[in-house]
Amino acid sequence: MVDKPVVDLDNYREPEQLEVMQQIQKDGVCPFCMDEFTKHQTEETLFDGKYWLLTYNRWPYKNTKVHLLAIYKEHAEHILEVEPAAGAELIEVFQWASTHFTVPGGGFVMRFGDTNYSAGSVQHLHAQFIQPDIDAATYEPVRVKLGKSRKE
Repeated sequence: MVDKPVVDLDNYREPEQLEVMQQIQKDGVCPFCMDEFTKHQTEETLFDGKYWLLTYNRWPYKNTKVHLLAIYKEHAEHILEVEPAAGAELIEVFQWASTHFTVPGGGFVMRFGDTNYSAGSVQHLHAQFIQPDIDAATYEPVRVKLGKSRKE
């Protein structure tokens, strides 16, 4: 059990995601802490390092061909809580992903800290590796949000 919510219900993108997040909040757990993550994992683990676990994003952004999550294995909410050596391993993880999926280009993003600023849905440090699907008939650029939407 965690002592404060680690999911921000305001930042969901998909209806199923909101349902899962509501259950996580009710249960009072962190869905990305390894003991909980392995209980509820629905996606394949692609890479399991010392600091990071790499998996598919269960709710990929629109217009992505590849959308992966690298989840920090210890509970951390802010970049200041991360072992510096984890940064080197994260690059290795993303190099592996780039090779494995033959990614010609894309980006990665890591949001951290207060979800009012980061717009993250889970307040457990993770990074996203994204290749846009530029060949899709309905292609539009992938959008990554920072900062919570204002309430009306």
